[in-house]
Amino acid sequence: MAEQKWPVINLVLLGRAGNGKSSTGNTIIDQKYFEVNFLGEDMDQRCKMFRAAIQDGPIINVIDTPGLLESSVSGDYLSKEIMNCLTMAEEGIHAVLFVLSITNRISQREEFTFNILQHIFDDKIFDYFIVVFTGGDELEADNQTLDDYLREGCPEFLTRVLKLCGGRKVLFNNKTKDKGKKTKQLNQLLAHVTDIRKQNGGIPNTEKMHRKIKGGNDKLREQESNIDAKNLAEEDLPMIKQKLRVDHDQTMNTKIQPLGNALKQSAMAHEREMSQLKDTILLKDTETMNMVKQMMETALKQSAMVHERDMCQLKDTLQLKDTQTINMMTQMNAETYEREMRQLKDIIQQKDRLTMEMMEKMMENALKQSEIAHKRGMHHHSPRKRKGMTCECNIM
Repeated sequence: MAEQKWPVINLVLLGRAGNGKSSTGNTIIDQKYFEVNFLGEDMDQRCKMFRAAIQDGPIINVIDTPGLLESSVSGDYLSKEIMNCLTMAEEGIHAVLFVLSITNRISQREEFTFNILQHIFDDKIFDYFIVVFTGGDELEADNQTLDDYLREGCPEFLTRVLKLCGGRKVLFNNKTKDKGKKTKQLNQLLAHVTDIRKQNGGIPNTEKMHRKIKGGNDKLREQESNIDAKNLAEEDLPMIKQKLRVDHDQTMNTKIQPLGNALKQSAMAHEREMSQLKDTILLKDTETMNMVKQMMETALKQSAMVHERDMCQLKDTLQLKDTQTINMMTQMNAETYEREMRQLKDIIQQKDRLTMEMMEKMMENALKQSEIAHKRGMHHHSPRKRKGMTCECNIM
């Protein structure tokens, strides 16, 4: 049923090396056909296609394009691989899977890749775009969704890409062994492909270069059919057909060579810009560091001067306070001394007064005692004196 709706779906995987294009292709076809190394980087530098029949679904041609968008390859290589890619998708491209990794920081390399697509295809290619994020296992480990990841900080470039492709995106976990998860993410991808088909009236993308390649291939097939119809000698057919193919390849390379050269020049220009940008950033970083260093030294000097001034002010303040404290203490001691001396004087005066009063009383008592004793003595001796006196007077 699906085969009648859309007999063959051509999916082209694009993106820079290391983002997991080949692993994503293997996940889609559920086989290890496209080569990847243990770091998840592309090993094969040639475009490859694998046709898979999806259970209860369409037939899918998955076309992997490792190295197609790398700046290290030659213009010749680019030309041939672009032709190979478009030849594999001769009926047209039904969806372009732009592969990004959540574990790799999105850099200017992705922007460069995106811009190259506009050289290879027309702008309408973005109507066939689906952004595939690899590294779903990392988000699962952190208990995050793709939307959570994008909310944390979506670069302006990625925002633009998602807007151009109508927000079509899917998260792939290429490491999972869970068949349920594999089926779910594949169904999400196919749902986007169906959406693209509806929006484009079921017509795949076939831009100008694509049509040239298809026309050349149709011509080659027609020539081969004509040769078969001429009933030439059996031993001559392979050689004649080989010559036709060589001529065809040369013709197609001539047509596509300008594009390959343009892409190579664009890649080299991008590398130069990146190198210049890096040098500029390094220079600015050096200038910034020197400026920051100078500012810090100036700030430290100013801080030291302020600290020294504050310490002098503090010292003067302490000295002033010490002088005031000493004066205050001296004054307090003088006042205390005077007060104590007055108290002592009062005590002495009070004691002197008491002593004088006591001495006066003692003298008064002594006088009284003396008077009493005298009176008593006079009272006891008075009669005898009178007799004696009489006798004495007589003797004289």
